[in-house]
Amino acid sequence: MKFTATVLATLAFAAAAPAALAQAWPAKPVTLVVPFPPGGTTDVLARALGERLQQALGQTVIIESKPGAGATLGADHVAKSRPDGYTLLVGAVHHTIATSVYKKLPYDFQKDFAPISTVALVPNVLTISATTHATDVKSLVALAKAAPNPFTYGSNGNGTAQHLIGTQFAEMNGIPLLHIPYKGSGPLTTDLIGGQVQMSFDTVTPVLPHIKAGKLKALAVTTAKRSSALPDVPTLDEAGMKGFDLGTWFGVLAPAATPKDVVARLSAEMVKVIHSPEFRQRMLEIGAEPIGNTPDEMARQIKDDTEKYARLVKNAKVSIE
Repeated sequence: MKFTATVLATLAFAAAAPAALAQAWPAKPVTLVVPFPPGGTTDVLARALGERLQQALGQTVIIESKPGAGATLGADHVAKSRPDGYTLLVGAVHHTIATSVYKKLPYDFQKDFAPISTVALVPNVLTISATTHATDVKSLVALAKAAPNPFTYGSNGNGTAQHLIGTQFAEMNGIPLLHIPYKGSGPLTTDLIGGQVQMSFDTVTPVLPHIKAGKLKALAVTTAKRSSALPDVPTLDEAGMKGFDLGTWFGVLAPAATPKDVVARLSAEMVKVIHSPEFRQRMLEIGAEPIGNTPDEMARQIKDDTEKYARLVKNAKVSIE
């Protein structure tokens, strides 16, 4: 009887351990891994979220930058991290594109991550230097067609949303464009202002201050709706590119084996933050639309976008070893 009682007690303890672990979480700082260099939209969004999330969790939230390979290096780091809820990825639509662009990835974005919540949708914006003699999409396309060499456009890296938007823009307007990949929005924006590249399709956030300062010109946003931060700038659909609707969403994910209770707690706290008036106001200031959906809704979003961008990648013949 003593042996049986001991075995039962051990089994009961083992069964209760995961629940106890989840209840004790968080017992130390939580790290949000940003797979792009500091200063870009992902970084700005992560810091805004982290600042408020640490108040909700009662623990420090650390923002750690791990850029490289079109945001896949940071993703791989999180996929292989201990699944305890302390290392999270600030993922983006780029990761659904990378699934089709890269011939070999060391992780499976749908299988190796547990979605927590989509934080916000940020429109991309067609931007040119203030010194470029174009006032709208039509005149820019005319300039590109008349130029002896292909116009250049910069992006945050191969296989990113900006890269793919550029291929779609070129195809729909029948113009050649030369893609120049950068390591992040900072160096890209500097070269765009200086005229080293002629256009970009970056997200609104990093270019907004320069548009307001008159150093850059915004010709159109890439989403179906206009940006609240640039209400006078038309959409590409309004500019004649009918049906064009591509934007960049950002969200948070954990390693796949993270306890469900921890994922649920993280999701609940993040959604509260995302739906708060203060966070919403901060998002509107940087040109983002707050979302705050459930893990299941984010998982469906990832699945749908992976399928959608696979078709676009195939048509554009974009491939990276």
